[in-house]
Amino acid sequence: MDDLTERERRAEAIANAQIPGLAAVEIERSATHSPASAPMPARDKSAVVAETRDVMDVSGAPIEPPTDGEIARITHDVVVELKTVYDPEIPTDIYELGLIYKVELEDDRTLLVDMTLTAPGCPVAGEMPIWVQEACQRVEGIRRVEVSMVFDPPWTPDRMSEEARLELNML
Repeated sequence: MDDLTERERRAEAIANAQIPGLAAVEIERSATHSPASAPMPARDKSAVVAETRDVMDVSGAPIEPPTDGEIARITHDVVVELKTVYDPEIPTDIYELGLIYKVELEDDRTLLVDMTLTAPGCPVAGEMPIWVQEACQRVEGIRRVEVSMVFDPPWTPDRMSEEARLELNML
């Protein structure tokens, strides 16, 4: 049974060695063997894959924290992009509907977005956070976007802007 485990380890190491950025480290098997096993030959080494992976950032965003000018531009651009996302059942963008509760830009240029839905049973509950993430990722200067769905406080029509109320004939 020990041979099967060793074979599995080798197969995993070979497979993982083909993944870019995953560093394989050669180590010798432990010297403790079961009494039934023969001494380990010198050529019998197994590659054990390190748990860490190299992460490649392809955002093109700078590494240093954003300046005040960049924060103003990124804020404007994020609002513009959020206004391109619509709830399919309501002909108004999610920003004007008041579905975006918080947008925060961290020093490492991670954009944190808290959003909600008009109703917890919304048919696009699974897709809308992805739409928001994709829209925000188009903004230059952001490294990563994390969207969280929150339902506290619950959304009410009072959160809608005057523009949304006008579009929906609610004035």
